[in-house]
Amino acid sequence: MRIGPYQLDNPVILAPMAGVTDLPFRQLCKELGAGLTVSEMLSSNPRVWQTTKSQKRMGHADEPGIKAVQIAGCEPELMAAAAQHNVANGAQIIDINMGCPAKKVNKKMAGSALLQYPELVQEILHAVVAAVTVPVTLKIRTGWDVGHRNGVEIAKLAEQAGIQSLAVHGRTRACMYKGEAEYDTIRAIKRAVSIPVVANGDISSPEKAREVLDYTGADAVMIGRSAQGNPWLFREIAHFLATGEQLAKPDNTEVSKVVINHVRRLHDHYGEFSGVRIARKHVGWYLQQQQPAAEFRRQFVAIESATEQLDVLATFFNSVNLEETERTYV
Repeated sequence: MRIGPYQLDNPVILAPMAGVTDLPFRQLCKELGAGLTVSEMLSSNPRVWQTTKSQKRMGHADEPGIKAVQIAGCEPELMAAAAQHNVANGAQIIDINMGCPAKKVNKKMAGSALLQYPELVQEILHAVVAAVTVPVTLKIRTGWDVGHRNGVEIAKLAEQAGIQSLAVHGRTRACMYKGEAEYDTIRAIKRAVSIPVVANGDISSPEKAREVLDYTGADAVMIGRSAQGNPWLFREIAHFLATGEQLAKPDNTEVSKVVINHVRRLHDHYGEFSGVRIARKHVGWYLQQQQPAAEFRRQFVAIESATEQLDVLATFFNSVNLEETERTYV
């Protein structure tokens, strides 16, 4: 799959997720097989660009691979300016967020709220595409609610505006993350436009990725919540799509190495105070996915020291590896 001049290593993309896909997580997912990673959404409001949170999100010097940055907002002029600002800071692809279902985003008429207003969508898309020389992509949902699935209409507007790739989450805004994603609308969108289409929603295994690609005809899959605690999913899907064969799951030694290195990166990126707190949710996801350990999770969230977090993780995984070895020789 190509986005403008950029050839992706494989058709498996990390979805932008606020509070999740920060630089340390993007680096990790790229190392573990993601063909493209997309940043957390950045507000188009210039008044917040100098906040600590925005500054952390805007730095791309250590970005792995293609630097794709997502922006969010509802005013064409501000969105265009935000695109230019991020390109000046190193972005090689600008992604427009019209898929976020969060209330705090939608009440500002941004994210998936924009799907109710195709004319405004058109204005934003044309303004951003005209403002920068890098490829502009778009992420949407299938519509505002099940009675107003206008994904095909939005997709056609996107193609006409010069959008170079379209990612579609298989739910409406009203659905939030409830129920199951539907792929009929994504299939219809792929048939209606000639630009690359990326399928997103409930893709949690290599087999599901293959099934969704075959059904929709999409050019790539986008992985969101399924990657939380399981960044190995990218290489597993990429390998399965390329060979039809299952890749072995990571062993306990690799899980330990990846988790501890990720936590260390979070400490380095955010500093001890914020890094320790952000690490808690990631470790919770890892343990839920890889090593169910409810009691250890409860203890871990109370730790305030970066060094102590790393030490207790090392101790925990050493005990897990020892138990695994003992079972092997029983």
